[in-house]
Amino acid sequence: MSEHSTPRTLSEHSTPRTLSERSTPRTLSERSETKRLRVAMIGHGFMGAAHSVGWRQAPRMFDLPATVEMAVLVGRNADAVSAAAAKWGWAESATDWRDVIARDDIDVVDIVTPGDSHAEIAIAALAAGKHVLCEKPLANTVAEAEAMADAATRAAGRGVRAMVGFTYRRVPAVTLLRDLIAEGVIGTVQQVRAAYRQDWLVDPQMPLAWRLQKEHAGSGALGDIGAHIIDMTQFVTGLAVESVSGTMDTIVKERPLQGAGSGLSGTAAEGVGQVTVDDVAIFTGRLAGGALASFEATRFATGRKNALTIEVSGDKGSLAFDLEDLNSLQLYDRTAPADRQGFTRILVTESQHPYVSAWWPAGHMLGYEHGFSHQVVDLVTAIAEGADPHPTFDEGLSVQRVLDAVERSSENGSAWVRVAVDAAASV
Repeated sequence: MSEHSTPRTLSEHSTPRTLSERSTPRTLSERSETKRLRVAMIGHGFMGAAHSVGWRQAPRMFDLPATVEMAVLVGRNADAVSAAAAKWGWAESATDWRDVIARDDIDVVDIVTPGDSHAEIAIAALAAGKHVLCEKPLANTVAEAEAMADAATRAAGRGVRAMVGFTYRRVPAVTLLRDLIAEGVIGTVQQVRAAYRQDWLVDPQMPLAWRLQKEHAGSGALGDIGAHIIDMTQFVTGLAVESVSGTMDTIVKERPLQGAGSGLSGTAAEGVGQVTVDDVAIFTGRLAGGALASFEATRFATGRKNALTIEVSGDKGSLAFDLEDLNSLQLYDRTAPADRQGFTRILVTESQHPYVSAWWPAGHMLGYEHGFSHQVVDLVTAIAEGADPHPTFDEGLSVQRVLDAVERSSENGSAWVRVAVDAAASV
């Protein structure tokens, strides 16, 4: 973008490493000297499957500066975690994460558990000298996120790295969107419209899962998918969300309890339970420099399956992205002659585009899972270079503080609430 003169920006600290060109293959002798990183993943399920794809595919498609080994998968149920490990390619399984992070042969801990355990596991792993990748949102509360960020800062002094898994940053089109804004293609950012819409909770008979209980999830649509659009807005614009005004609602307040083996306790259950998180959150944000942003996070958008969209408007043009068309961007150039103006589709599949050169020829398309491979590339590269990978725990904390401000605003009649003063400065 043409101006980043405001005191609180994220652009200087949120540039991921991208591979616009495939690096020169190393010789066999060079590979034999490569550092080895043995990974333990704690938790499984949907995110476990996605992260496993990333750990498995990245070393095969990118010339990484370290050898990655999928060493251990950890879960509470011995039979379930053993089956998942065999299916996804982990060498072994375990049921006690504390024993695993105490092992000398584990270098990286990947956390894909519910949010209520993120802080305990991450802080312990960092203290044990393990690099940490933690799924978003960073924690369930600001206090937990602050403790995690402090632990990451201390660990960095010992050469131990920590990263938050905001994977959508690593969709090539999203990274390109960020790059184009930073180049000034659309001029000064004036407004942002971001939404993440799903419909998987529209059916009131959908069982009461852990994502619907505040003690496990922290919040509902706000933290689960709203965190993504907050991070993406800050990432692509380089501008922090400084204040918010929002409203949250729980549309279906009771749901059937889950049955045997599938509930939180793994025991048979009857009746209904209370939904203690939000189903929808709609809020406005004021960005550093004064631009306004509108946000919608909902799991009740009937017909929308995974519709993450963002549109950034500037004084010279606009850029728009839709996750359901994730290989393209829409660019509007207001400086073009009047008879040639209109949104133009950029197909983000050329080898010059971020990350793409390691994959397929132009037009052959990438998918949802590729972002997790790119996440591994950036984490492993940062560890090898002795640098902090992005997004850092401080950046995850900045998102957590925005989530907290939205909740406080909703509780106070949608009053404007300022995000913690040091939230932007900390990243």
